[in-house]
Order: sequence, then structure tokens, then C-alpha cells
Amino acid sequence: MKFAIVVFPGSNCDHDAYYATKHVLGADAEFVWHKELGLQGADVVILPGGFSYGDYLRTGSIARFSPVMASVMAFAEAGGPVLGICNGFQILLETGLLPGGMLYNRSVKFQCEQVYVRVEELETPFTCTATPGQVLRIPIAHGEGNYFAPPDELDLLEANRQVVFRYCDVEGAVVDAANPNGSARGIAGLCNKQRNVVALMPHPERACESAMGSADGLVVFESAIAQLKSDGMVLPG
Repeated sequence: MKFAIVVFPGSNCDHDAYYATKHVLGADAEFVWHKELGLQGADVVILPGGFSYGDYLRTGSIARFSPVMASVMAFAEAGGPVLGICNGFQILLETGLLPGGMLYNRSVKFQCEQVYVRVEELETPFTCTATPGQVLRIPIAHGEGNYFAPPDELDLLEANRQVVFRYCDVEGAVVDAANPNGSARGIAGLCNKQRNVVALMPHPERACESAMGSADGLVVFESAIAQLKSDGMVLPG
């Protein structure tokens, strides 16, 4: 079982994702440079956080055209599990694999802090071992994490059950005071209609050991392994 962690110029959470998957979970993991044309036989693809290409133009807009992204998109369209974290979320928005866009945080500041998110949907490869309404304590680190979509698009996301994570308080209540960046409807993470592409702004890879303040993020990666095992690991690669 192999995780491919795509590395762009400016990625800075790639080693965190590698550590979480290889050293905490004990899975195989490999870095895939942005200029490569394949995914090294990966079973799961991770687009990590950071500042791909310096976030020039806008977040994720240049990374979307990296050579490796043709393989990532083909992998996703064939049903392969893809996880976008922070900048990875922004890149997936730019590709059109997920709808909407990101605005500056309503504070107009870069925010790095622990937040709480509530698991809204279990029918994805990255939440299938979670419990309904489970509250996770996971850090954020972003300046443009304010998710936006027009009201009709938001209604469609809700109807299709594509909102996977929502910012909440420690009790699981979705309240504005617990929304760190102003995201529409408290959205912290989404999936595509096919439910194999999932993205979130908080960093589960930085919450995989209690020594880091929380191990709640492990459920995201453990879910991927459980899903692959249940599927017999017949995946594109």
C-alpha cells in the first residue's frame, strides 16, 4: 500500500505527510516531484500544504499546470483516492476537481492555531472509520482559507452531501465564533460528487501523535488504509 506525496516548489508540509503515513502508520510512502509524469504506482495521492510556486497569481493557480497534475487528475477521474491538505485543497479547487474558491481569511492575517472540526460525512475514503459528528482537534496554518461559493453552489454541495468537515467548537456546535477564517457555512473540507477526492484546510498530518497536541488527524489516514483493504486495493496507478 503506497501513498504518493506530490512535492511542488514551495511545498512545506510534504515531510509531515510522509512522516505521518510512513513512520506513524507504517505504510509505504514516496515523494513525487512536480515534474514527474507518473505516480509511482500509488494507491493514494496526497497534495500537501505549503506555498506552491510561492502562491503567485493566487493560491494553487500555477501548481494546477504542473506536469504531474495530469496524472493526478486521471487518477482521480478513475476513482483513485486523492487528499488535498491546505494548499492541496487550493490546488484541487484550481483544477476544477472541487468547486468554489478561497478568499483571504476575514482577519486578513495568516492564522496558525488549533481548531475543531466536525466530521459531517463518513462515505469517503478519508472519513470511513470516523464516527458520525466526531469532533477533531487539528491545527490550521493559512492566510487564504476562507472558502467561498455562490449560494446556489453551496446549496448543491449540501444536497449532494459533499461537505465533509465543518469548523465547530469543542462540543461540536457549528458557530461563527469557532470559524477561524470566515468560510461559508463553516466549511472546512469537501469531497467531489464521486466522493473519492477529499480536501480540507486543517492539517491532519500535524495531529497524528499525542506529543504534537492531538492524534485526532490519524483517522483521516487510517480511513484511507481501511478503505483500500475493503476494496481489495484494485486501484488505478
